[in-house]
Amino acid sequence: MGQHDPRLAELLCALSVSLDLAMAQPPEKSIRSCLVATRLADRLGVADKRTIYYATLLRHLGCTATTHEELYLLGPRAAELRPLAERTDSSSRKESLNYLRHVGKGTGIRRFQYVARTMAAGEADLLRAVCEVGSMLAERLGLGPATSEALYQNLERWDGKGTPKGLAGSEIHIATRVAEVATQAVIVGGETLQKRAGGWLDPEIVAAYDDSLVADLDEIDVWQATLDAEPQPWSTTQDLDELARTFAYFVDLKSPYLFGHSTGVAILADEAARLLHLEEAERATLRRAALLHDLGRVAVPTAVWERPGPLRRADWEQVRLHPYQAERILARSPVLEPIAVLAALHHERLDGSGYPRHAKGGELSTAARILAAADCYQALTQDRPHRSAHSPQGAAELILGQAAAGRLDGRCVKAVLAAAGQQVPGRRMSRPAGLTEREIDVLRLLARGSSNADIARELVVSRRTAEHHVQHIYGKIGVSTRAGAALFAMQHGLFTQ
Repeated sequence: MGQHDPRLAELLCALSVSLDLAMAQPPEKSIRSCLVATRLADRLGVADKRTIYYATLLRHLGCTATTHEELYLLGPRAAELRPLAERTDSSSRKESLNYLRHVGKGTGIRRFQYVARTMAAGEADLLRAVCEVGSMLAERLGLGPATSEALYQNLERWDGKGTPKGLAGSEIHIATRVAEVATQAVIVGGETLQKRAGGWLDPEIVAAYDDSLVADLDEIDVWQATLDAEPQPWSTTQDLDELARTFAYFVDLKSPYLFGHSTGVAILADEAARLLHLEEAERATLRRAALLHDLGRVAVPTAVWERPGPLRRADWEQVRLHPYQAERILARSPVLEPIAVLAALHHERLDGSGYPRHAKGGELSTAARILAAADCYQALTQDRPHRSAHSPQGAAELILGQAAAGRLDGRCVKAVLAAAGQQVPGRRMSRPAGLTEREIDVLRLLARGSSNADIARELVVSRRTAEHHVQHIYGKIGVSTRAGAALFAMQHGLFTQ
């Protein structure tokens, strides 16, 4: 491995911080769990440490897939329940009731509605979606079938009471079993592990654990220790664009309003950069920054992004910080640092009215100006909770108005509009997985959470016909959850066509 070659672990350790934020956990929780898992693997003499390493580090890769549904079921403070959910033993009546006591908290009389929804619906479908999407994203990262399988089994239990398949004992991948023990050790400590051995957790792995495995975590450089623990360190031959695209999907799954946003911005920004003759290296940095520009969104509760009315002061403060959060996540890796600096500028404006830095014209490179224009145009052409999507022509008028007012760069705006003119919605393209045009329409609605009845009304067909379409779509694309359908649609650009 060359001296300056990037290590995959270095890139993924940096990006794993976004998983921690999405789970409302402290930064480096995933890294700590990964380090403990590799130490456990050494004690157990497990040969495939690489799968354990990545399956633990990326354990929550599918966690954005269900935030929209969680908001509906659990209430506006759903994000705050995630740390509690992660340490709740679902087979314990006492722990399950304690979790239920927090559902809908702070919503007054509406709390009974959220509790009733949660009790009626349960969380099996949500958990299955998390596993399915995590596995699909791991496959995109090229981490191998073992890691994808381990993530798909992420929520199985030793006693067979888990999901998505109800596997038990050694039927569960060893990497999944080790990752669960390591993660719980970091969250709740060794004493609780002993109580859960033989039920939630593999008793043999719990027996191999003692607190010496976590005793030094507050004293050492956990980041460096986790990099040093990477089995057979190797430089990544994976296209950095593909890694960035995978995490763009991870971010955009957070809300149906965001589906395809990051990839759409990247397409516009890259083509605009070509039209403006940016150097290839700067164009590549811009393209990757566009894919990752909204990584900080995961730190903001979905209730904020989906608020139908004006943002409250506290909400707005969180929104203003999401570019900063993206920069802090990406800057942890020297390879991603140039991308971090650019990504953080996507809401800045030439007149200093942007955020979070209030940077002005002279501080904004051409690439930063392109990114701001592309982000603005793409957002205008998508539905938002407080408005419907603007037509391409309407969005063009609005973004040109921003340029005339001195907030966006006129030359960059024109380049973005030229790029968008080559992507007129409705043009015919080859369709993936043999899907028909009507099935594409159904897939878009399905991915956004529409029921069969909703789809039937929207497309003016019978409910039975809608159900028939949905069954065929799931069969053709090889997924079984709404979140999986949404990820498939984003991967094939079906929200940006």
